[in-house]
Amino acid sequence: MLNTTVWNRIRYTAYAPLYDAIASRAFRRLRRVALGQVDWEPGMRVLLVGAGTGLDLPFIPRELEIHLTDLTPAMVTRAKTRAHRYQRDVTCHVMDAEALTYPDEHFDVVIMHLLLAVMPNPQQGLAEAYRVLRPGGQLCVMDKFQPDGQPAGASRRLVNIVTSALATDITRQAEPLLTQAGFQIRHDEPVLMNGLFRALLAAKPE
Repeated sequence: MLNTTVWNRIRYTAYAPLYDAIASRAFRRLRRVALGQVDWEPGMRVLLVGAGTGLDLPFIPRELEIHLTDLTPAMVTRAKTRAHRYQRDVTCHVMDAEALTYPDEHFDVVIMHLLLAVMPNPQQGLAEAYRVLRPGGQLCVMDKFQPDGQPAGASRRLVNIVTSALATDITRQAEPLLTQAGFQIRHDEPVLMNGLFRALLAAKPE
């Protein structure tokens, strides 16, 4: 299995120079829709996990405290450049989404876009998101998912061997992942490719 933290750091270092050209236009509307579901309030403390080059930043209100992390230094460097270009005050760190160094209950909103289908252990990533969210905090997810009530068939699992090594896992299910982590799903909207891509808003119970 090639989907490991080390492999992800290697491949996304290679992808970094091309990432904006591939992901900017393709997912711009999806990012806007997903972030539009969040109940924003001035002064919120927000964490973008696995944020890549910071493509979510234009769709996040300005009157917030924003922290951005990614596993790959090359991505974080580009995210810092984007934050400067948009004149956004963003604290950026190289950090593994499965081992966040932030304290418990530190954030009001955690954003995980195009991440759960990539990380080696999404359960651990969601456990970390749950830990750093305050009670009542919001989790914004946008990613590709296998339908919740339909386990992946043999052909999809076979294709997944290739896709998970190159880019992404196509067999993961949103509702089981989120609910098993303790989150309550508030909104779930199909946003692309007949529901393959979904935007979800979940909350940590009060």
